[in-house]
Amino acid sequence: MEPIRYVDALNNKYGSMGFPPYQWSENDSAPWTPMTKPLAGCTVAMLVSGGISLCTAAPFDADARNDHRVDAVDPATPTDQYQIHDSYYDHTDADRDLNCIFPIDRLSELAEAGQIGAVAKRHWSGFMGRTYNRSKVINESAPAFVEQLKADGVDLLIAIPA
Repeated sequence: MEPIRYVDALNNKYGSMGFPPYQWSENDSAPWTPMTKPLAGCTVAMLVSGGISLCTAAPFDADARNDHRVDAVDPATPTDQYQIHDSYYDHTDADRDLNCIFPIDRLSELAEAGQIGAVAKRHWSGFMGRTYNRSKVINESAPAFVEQLKADGVDLLIAIPA
């Protein structure tokens, strides 16, 4: 089986729309923050970038570029109350079971089993689509998001790219 040439496919799609080739981030170093307490004592939140929004909220632009929108999501919301608008991946399976891409139910089960301390009071969906203006992410969007996580007492964030 031939692998999917994802980067080539995206560059061809967006090149035909007049966009330059995507410049992937290259980080020479990344901050590493070791866990300071056991997982069973951690409050855990999730961030998904797969165009997932509540049915009562505006859908994401399926072909988004530079979308820094980040929606707070109540973890108690049933999975049938979500919609997916994203043209960057096949979300057929996630349409049937949201836990494929946004494992809300599975995380709650881990909390109930005592394997994590608690589910955070908010999960997040956002940063969808291709991001060309990385400086805005680094200097504005990500720091603002981190402040929200701190306000919720989040010890661990599970980032789920789509």
